[in-house]
Amino acid sequence: MRRRVAWNAGTNVGTKRPLTQKRILAIRFHIDREGRLRDKALFNLVIDSKLRGCDLVKSKIGDVVAGADNRNRPIVIQQKTNCAVQFELTADVRGRGFQENFTKN
Repeated sequence: MRRRVAWNAGTNVGTKRPLTQKRILAIRFHIDREGRLRDKALFNLVIDSKLRGCDLVKSKIGDVVAGADNRNRPIVIQQKTNCAVQFELTADVRGRGFQENFTKN
């Protein structure tokens, strides 16, 4: 009997390495260069919250913004675990007019 070769033979399996600071800055540079303000706001939210993509897409502006001000510690309920996750928006993100960037496009 012959043994079949696994479909993922030779590939790295497991968790992926986190983005380095250099790559984060490179992504922000490219987003800035193209002038995509909403994408930059979403990217900053992803970096601060470490949410999954499905949770980020489901989130609403009201989860992050309260009235005219940004929430310091927004709460989002994760779809996979159905648990509430509270995270802190850094002052860097809050100071850049997150609300205006998120709602422009």
